[in-house]
Amino acid sequence: MRRFLALAGLALVVAAPAAADDIGQKGSVDARIAALQARIDASRGQEGVLSSQLSEVATELQDAQAAVETAQASVDSLEAELASARAQLDRLSELLAVQTARLRRLQVEYARAVGVLEARVRTAYMDEPPDMLSFLVSASSFDDLVDNVDFLDRIGRQDQRVAADVDRVRRNAAAERAATIRTRRMQAAAVSVIGAHADAARAARDRLAADRDRLVTVESIKQSALADTRETRAEYVGEVESLAAESAALAARIRAAQAGAGSTGTGQPSAAGFVWPCEGVVVSGFGVRWGRMHEGIDIACAYGAPVHAAAAGTVIYAGWMQGYGNLVVLDHGNGISTAYAHASAILVSVGQSVGQGEEVSLVGATGHATGPHLHFEVRVNGVAVDPLSYL
Repeated sequence: MRRFLALAGLALVVAAPAAADDIGQKGSVDARIAALQARIDASRGQEGVLSSQLSEVATELQDAQAAVETAQASVDSLEAELASARAQLDRLSELLAVQTARLRRLQVEYARAVGVLEARVRTAYMDEPPDMLSFLVSASSFDDLVDNVDFLDRIGRQDQRVAADVDRVRRNAAAERAATIRTRRMQAAAVSVIGAHADAARAARDRLAADRDRLVTVESIKQSALADTRETRAEYVGEVESLAAESAALAARIRAAQAGAGSTGTGQPSAAGFVWPCEGVVVSGFGVRWGRMHEGIDIACAYGAPVHAAAAGTVIYAGWMQGYGNLVVLDHGNGISTAYAHASAILVSVGQSVGQGEEVSLVGATGHATGPHLHFEVRVNGVAVDPLSYL
């Protein structure tokens, strides 16, 4: 059932109604304190969870950053190696171009030298005596002619030296070019392998960097949530402290009003306990309901059924109070009071003494009620307690 609501700005002339107003305000304040305390506890728990998660994220972020740095170092090393390999490949390509041009020139020179030698052979064939013709005819190849010292003597040592030098240089150039081609192919393969490794290293670094950036975002979100949680909790704590002071002040006013009301009740339950205030069954108990504190019990009773005083006492409030509708509050002494809400009619007045079981009101559905029932509360020094402990 709804807690007592504060009657802001209500000016009551007599002390007893003012005390009842204080009872309503204190109930509302205490319910607010309980709700705020629950939120503080939840906020504290959430802060612990967020702090733990932040610690885990910070550790993961540190590891992720270290992994990114290691991956970046690997990428830097591979890129340096790749740059060196590409530079060497470029130098080999330039060397190969030079060697190719040189070989082509030497091939031309060699062809020219061979042409000179062939001309010499033709001249010898035409001008030399028969014995030379026989030797030329009997030669199996041109190399035999070149290798034959007698023949070389006849064509001239100068032509032989030129042809031999050109041929030697040409062969060396061809060998160097072939070696450069092989080296260049191997270097190109190395560049390809190093490039593939560098690409893989960059991709791995980018994945690690993406994970790190994700963790940075998560850390930022959780830090913001933690800051909000702490700020909200601080606001709750501040409000609780303010409300606690207000509740204490209201409790003092209630006790003073009860003391001045001249209660005739003993404040102690009879041998059988408090009598049931009306005939019916409990349909809603004491405790949290729908996210709010239900500070009494609801007893299903027929509309217009009589409501009895649970114990002897003095009427300290009899009138309308917002969500309670028509309300009667009895003081039983020793700080114990009872409340009877949603009445269709009030049968007592403030200051009246009533005996246990005496009718104080009739069941109704006034105030915040969806149907006829009695909302019954027991309070000790203004603080709501479970009525079933007294019935």
